[in-house]
Amino acid sequence: MRRWLPRRLSHGEEATLVEHLDELRSRLIVALVALVPAFLVAFAFHEQIIDWLMEPLPDDQRLVTLGVTEPFTTSIKVSLLAGIALALPVLLWQVWSFLAPAVEAQQQRVVLGFVALATGLFACGVVFMYYVVLPRALDFLTTFDDDIYDNQIRASYYLSFVSWTLLAGGLAFLMPIFVLGLVRLRVLTSSQLRGNRSTAFVVLLVFAILLPTVDPVSLAFEVIPLVLLFELSIWLSVFLERRWARSWTDDLAADA
Repeated sequence: MRRWLPRRLSHGEEATLVEHLDELRSRLIVALVALVPAFLVAFAFHEQIIDWLMEPLPDDQRLVTLGVTEPFTTSIKVSLLAGIALALPVLLWQVWSFLAPAVEAQQQRVVLGFVALATGLFACGVVFMYYVVLPRALDFLTTFDDDIYDNQIRASYYLSFVSWTLLAGGLAFLMPIFVLGLVRLRVLTSSQLRGNRSTAFVVLLVFAILLPTVDPVSLAFEVIPLVLLFELSIWLSVFLERRWARSWTDDLAADA
């Protein structure tokens, strides 16, 4: 089985551009191989997935389709996004394996742990968006100016909106992993994070605005947890930096 898996270069190993491109191609193939069965599984259960995505919709609202192919194409899009979520551990593993040679051997285990935790944080983000943000956002959006409009919600627009919102929320919850990873690799420090807190808040606000939800209610529910996650990342960085500093000191002493 290992024969067809791409070989991961070791730290400091020299490779030509062609070899790097060949490894990148191989890892993209592995990612696609993982995505195809995940998509097929999601498509086999697309009715249950769509029913689940429709639950946050207010009870008095129904979905409509406006074309012959819309039910099929909508199911394909929803299944593809669900397949990406299912295949996320493999996709993250391939990204990590491609970047691993740039990381020292003693630090690779730490980054690998961050990759493992990323799947759990992604799931937490999806759950938060589904149970906290979406119900309030949909209630606001579907009743806005309802005395003026005859609100008929198109299935493809609604399901794409909900699916992208859940996916974006899950990715947003990976922020602590990203921040702690940079701190562990000594690209950032906790003091730099504290010193640039106001800039980070502006960036988080812009990121929340770029998420699929556009109403002020969902925006507030998105910004608040992002700010809290960033603050948590800072305090975890302060705590872990002290432990890592001792570890780095011990390693230097051992090398001496």
